[in-house]
Amino acid sequence: MDMRADLLIVGAGMVGSALALALQDSGLEVLLLDGSPLSVKPFDADAAFEPRVSALSAASQRILERLGVWDGIAARRSSPYTDMHVWDGSGTGQIHFSASSVHAEVLGHIVENRVVQDALLDRLHDCDLGMLANARLEQMRRSGDDWLLTLADGRQLRAPLVIAADGANSAVRRLTGMATREWDYMHHAIVTSVRSSQPHQSTAWQRFTDHGPLAFLPLERDGQQDWCSIVWSTTPSEAERLMALDEADFCRELERAFEGRLGEVISADPRLCVPLRQRHAKRYVAEGLALIGDAAHTIHPLAGQGVNLGFLDAAVLAEVLLQAAERGERLADVKVLSRYERRRMPHNLALMAAMEGFERLFQADPLPVRWLRNAGLKLVEQMPEAKALFVREALGLTGDLPALAKA
Repeated sequence: MDMRADLLIVGAGMVGSALALALQDSGLEVLLLDGSPLSVKPFDADAAFEPRVSALSAASQRILERLGVWDGIAARRSSPYTDMHVWDGSGTGQIHFSASSVHAEVLGHIVENRVVQDALLDRLHDCDLGMLANARLEQMRRSGDDWLLTLADGRQLRAPLVIAADGANSAVRRLTGMATREWDYMHHAIVTSVRSSQPHQSTAWQRFTDHGPLAFLPLERDGQQDWCSIVWSTTPSEAERLMALDEADFCRELERAFEGRLGEVISADPRLCVPLRQRHAKRYVAEGLALIGDAAHTIHPLAGQGVNLGFLDAAVLAEVLLQAAERGERLADVKVLSRYERRRMPHNLALMAAMEGFERLFQADPLPVRWLRNAGLKLVEQMPEAKALFVREALGLTGDLPALAKA
């Protein structure tokens, strides 16, 4: 027999799990499914850092606090940062941002994705929410007013509303024919954790090199500030060369590219290399269907904003659905779901365009462009109000915020 729910969330990653928690008291029968076992690993404070991290904004922190998740993150480990220092490696332009400029305590927290995920799963296991592990989606089609989903093991699920939270290569988006606009950045990102001889000073550091941006994001363990997560965006050929180096040679190349801002790079954990591709769904919604998080949009990791956009997607969609349920509206109606799209698509597109423009500006080679960008950095550095505006945007506290993210 088919398993039936009012709402199916496909993908129990960070964004899908957050949406499920936001709907836990809605009175709806929610089923969250994922191809993984959905188990939580015991946290080992002495274990190496996970290579993939997120820079969680103040808005994301508020959402996670209200979902009862933040305490689980704090009990594991997170690394607050108070400042951001950005400079152009091809010139003298630089800019410094500080949380104190807007009377905030921190700009955000660097947190390993696995830590966020496990804290969410802990909370999900404590709630009365339907969860289906090891559920890999194979087929999806309309059946009357419902969607009928067939899993790899033959089980079938039925619901009038399906939410795709299954990542950049979303099976739901592919199986339902939701079109995207996408392009290749012709860059790869090398990610890992490294140890330096000087402390990071709770600062996120970013240098724009001739090949692409290089970020050192602060990590803390036992109060020590000598670890950073790096995201090194470069050309595919250069990434291939760097990935082939042994640890010692890689550390030397990294230290040189970073201009030794944190002294010697002492050691590096195993590296991952990720091709960078921007993708944006032409529509976030259809009848009985909504895309959130990376299923709807992926952006350059330049500012670490990807998961923050996803958490705002989840919070806004939950708010739209709860308000519609109170009015007795049919949640699967595309008119209802379009309210979510109207609130989130302009914000996501604006940030994606800004990141794209930033990335292209710093990749430009002509001498006049280099001069202008360095002059621009120096000018903005002398404009406290403009810097404060950027800081508030980075905190995620501007625009049409959902209730879960408001103060």
